[in-house]
Amino acid sequence: MAGRALNRVTVRLLHAGCRTMWGFEPRMIPHIVEAMGPGGALRWFAANMPRYLVTMQVLGGIRTHLAGMVISLYNGCHYCAYGHGYALELLYLRQKGKLFPLDVRTLDEWLEIGPRQLTGRMQAVLRDAGMHAEALWVDATVGLVSGQQQPVDGAEVRLAHLVSMFGTMNRIAVEAGCIDADQAQNPVNKDRAVKERHAALRAARV
Repeated sequence: MAGRALNRVTVRLLHAGCRTMWGFEPRMIPHIVEAMGPGGALRWFAANMPRYLVTMQVLGGIRTHLAGMVISLYNGCHYCAYGHGYALELLYLRQKGKLFPLDVRTLDEWLEIGPRQLTGRMQAVLRDAGMHAEALWVDATVGLVSGQQQPVDGAEVRLAHLVSMFGTMNRIAVEAGCIDADQAQNPVNKDRAVKERHAALRAARV
């Protein structure tokens, strides 16, 4: 009984942190607390989130969320892929003033493809988006998540941490079963204007 109460308190605490950062309470949080236990979940977030937030500043939101989407697709996690992909879409729209070529609502179609096809598809999307440097970023991401390469510089060391961090979340989400897609895992999620513009532009394409 006390254990369940502690779980609920921990979920509320983590939800509050995410709500402050991103403006919503991720559906994933209760599953993380259930899988790790309240103490384990708090320790995991304390160990990983500060480094993740620094990586977001160093690499930029677009590259960080691109990596998160690719890692999650490789690991078969639609929930995480959607959260990172939606953040990428919103950031791209805010910076470029136009839609990102990939609609995250189609990501479930990407879950069963192999690493080579994933790399090729994503590179084609990034070329269409005018993000040629990021197309090479996908190569490094897939190489690290597949274990075929090791990090060779500071940026790839940060990328390797993302592989580990997101891999843990991917595993928990997949083991939890079908978790409905959530919102963008980035402060841009609190920008109502860009979200409304994104929705209108996507609706106009239907």
